[in-house]
Amino acid sequence: MVTKSTEIPIEHIVSISSKYTPDKIVETLVLNGRQGLFQRMIDSFKRPLPIENVSIEMNGTNEGDNPLDTNESGLRRTLNNRHLQMIAIGGSIGTGLFVGAGSALATGGPAALVLDFAIIGFMLFNVCMALGELSVAFPVSGSFTAHGSRFIDPAWGFAMGWNYALSWLVLMPLEITAAGLVIDYWSTSVNIAVWITVFLIVLFIINLFGVRGYAEIEFVMSVVKVIAILGFIVLGIVLVAGGGPNHEYLGGKYWSNPDPFAYGFKGVCSVFVVAAFSFSGTELVGLAAAETTDPRKTIPRATKQVFWRITIFYIVSLTLIGCLIPYNHPRLMSGSSSYDASASPFVIAIENAGIRILPSIFNAVILCSVISVGNSAVYGASRTLCALAEVGQAPKILTYVDRKGRPLSAVALSIFLELIAYINCAGVGSQVFNWLLALSGLASFFTWASICACHIMFRLAWKAQGHSLDELAFVAPFGIVGSCFGLLLNILCLIAQFYVAVFPIIGPSSIEAFFQAYLAAPILILCYVVWKVWKRTPFMWPKTIDLVTGRRLLDTQQVIDKERAERMTWPIWKKLYFHLC
Repeated sequence: MVTKSTEIPIEHIVSISSKYTPDKIVETLVLNGRQGLFQRMIDSFKRPLPIENVSIEMNGTNEGDNPLDTNESGLRRTLNNRHLQMIAIGGSIGTGLFVGAGSALATGGPAALVLDFAIIGFMLFNVCMALGELSVAFPVSGSFTAHGSRFIDPAWGFAMGWNYALSWLVLMPLEITAAGLVIDYWSTSVNIAVWITVFLIVLFIINLFGVRGYAEIEFVMSVVKVIAILGFIVLGIVLVAGGGPNHEYLGGKYWSNPDPFAYGFKGVCSVFVVAAFSFSGTELVGLAAAETTDPRKTIPRATKQVFWRITIFYIVSLTLIGCLIPYNHPRLMSGSSSYDASASPFVIAIENAGIRILPSIFNAVILCSVISVGNSAVYGASRTLCALAEVGQAPKILTYVDRKGRPLSAVALSIFLELIAYINCAGVGSQVFNWLLALSGLASFFTWASICACHIMFRLAWKAQGHSLDELAFVAPFGIVGSCFGLLLNILCLIAQFYVAVFPIIGPSSIEAFFQAYLAAPILILCYVVWKVWKRTPFMWPKTIDLVTGRRLLDTQQVIDKERAERMTWPIWKKLYFHLC
């Protein structure tokens, strides 16, 4: 048998050599690696060279340019554990924590703030573990959007995937605008349109470097945010204990005066959405599975460690915020928008303590976090759109992936839609953005509920088709029970948001207020019904679910058994740490 390819352009070939084996002749192509820099840049935007049935040797190529280091969609597997952890942290620590926590404190009070974030954090533990198990077994492009089509219904995968993509597409111009508003903290002499243009160009350049460049930028920015939060936690403890410039001991004064709960049960319900918005982005770990070098090892570690780090950062820092600022502080609700840094409770707490330099430093951190989340938005939107296009649920042009593993069409569309940010230069900008956000305001709850439901169906199908849990490289600690609990909590959060949408905290009930809070639900249902009727998609049942396509078969049972035997020799504390962290 002779294996060769006739699709590689002749100008890329230096020589052809043949090697004889008893059953086949392999022709080896030596590619030209001595092209000029400009030509290599131009060629990098072309489609990948066909490598099937061809042994390729490359001269003069750089590390990471190996065409074999790709998955079925053409995306590069170049991410490791530190990238995955910081991608999830960077995507979820942003304006939701630094700024949005202020409005949540004002409407819920300190007790509701900590309680709701703790509930969402516990729910995310089960979501992350379910996502880890699915992503290790099926590290496919699109991750949980593809899982929705595989384990529930292709129509649900379509509806949920587009809802998730839209949430990122809407968030991108929001974050760019937020970056401009953060700069207004120092100077208002420059029109915000100038800063929007600058940050658009920055995000465009970052995404030209592919997934590895994006991951390295995200790593650096996430480290900055983590250091800032840890620094604030230390500072907050000192200030609460009376070690600030004014030497005032605060303790838990603001937890009892004015009150631990601002608006009772209704206030508790209102904070759930802010908490979900703040935690959104943690699921990016699963989305990055298709571009990870070793999903079996890196995905479980990333999902477990990211959960604990984010939960500790959020719970501890928000507890201190409740001790440092009363929920009726006038500046908490005085921001011009939900992303106005002047209403950040972190900045307010530092300014109230009489520390002059730190507010500006913390605003610089907020600026980094805003750019980081905007960067994550481009990544999340482009990969989701590419995955939807691969299964025929989005225009086929979005499947274009170049030689560097960049989904160019999807990235270009994402960057183009960021031009919506210029709407904020008009007087009606805030109203337009409120309605755009309403389209995907509940996206996190739908996504997390879908992940739990997919894991439940996967476990049922795994058992129904004669498999055992011993065949899985990673198993969620609480199994199907944890996913059921996570699904239930997501449903309860959606009910709580419906209650607040019908009976708002401030002002009378109105149709406009209801749809701005709950428009995402009917849009999702409409997408599902339209695709269901048009394509006549089948419901998935345990006996008929496909457990073969896209499943990672490189992890043999012998490897899994060897690792488990090694873990059996560990002391109890190490087993517990591995199980949870």
